Amino acid sequence: MPNRTEAWELLTQYVQNENLRHHALAVEAAMRAYARKYGEDEELWGVVGLIHDFDYERYPDLSVEGHPVVGARLLREWGWPEEIVRAVLAHAGEYTGVQPQSRLEKTLVAVDELTGFLVAVALVRPTKDIRDITKIESVRKKWKDRAFAAAVNREEIQRACEALGVDLWAEHVPLVLSAMQGIAAELGLDGRLAEK
Repeated sequence: MPNRTEAWELLTQYVQNENLRHHALAVEAAMRAYARKYGEDEELWGVVGLIHDFDYERYPDLSVEGHPVVGARLLREWGWPEEIVRAVLAHAGEYTGVQPQSRLEKTLVAVDELTGFLVAVALVRPTKDIRDITKIESVRKKWKDRAFAAAVNREEIQRACEALGVDLWAEHVPLVLSAMQGIAAELGLDGRLAEK
């Protein structure tokens, strides 16, 4: 199975956009946190989080000739485990027809969009520091404002939480937020943007 170093090399080879790299790191952190929660393989889950969008910059069109179909095809050609390939396909099931079934796949769907939402919440704070989000209620307020981070599919996140059997506000948001706060500097959400 490819390790974290190999996954990072693949990501940086294919992804030049800093925000997309930050997204991959955020999803990786959340996946690792869930792997620990469930007693699963943290390396495997982290690798899946890190590479799930590796083809997006080159093939942004969500179609049979775009993300994540092309990425899954490449991973297969390179001999990556089918478990990883399937998770990549399942995180965009509405386009690929591969529905999330395993706990790994369901978790990836649940954390993917939420990480983007939490980045948006951090960036509207004066400090631009994700570690300053101390109350889940402040995240919930932004969640209810449909104009805020309008591109985030809130229903998909809620459905994924239900499929996983976790409560969105009591478990899911706190766990993903905490995972992202743990790598605030790597995400560029440690306050440095407020200094510019």
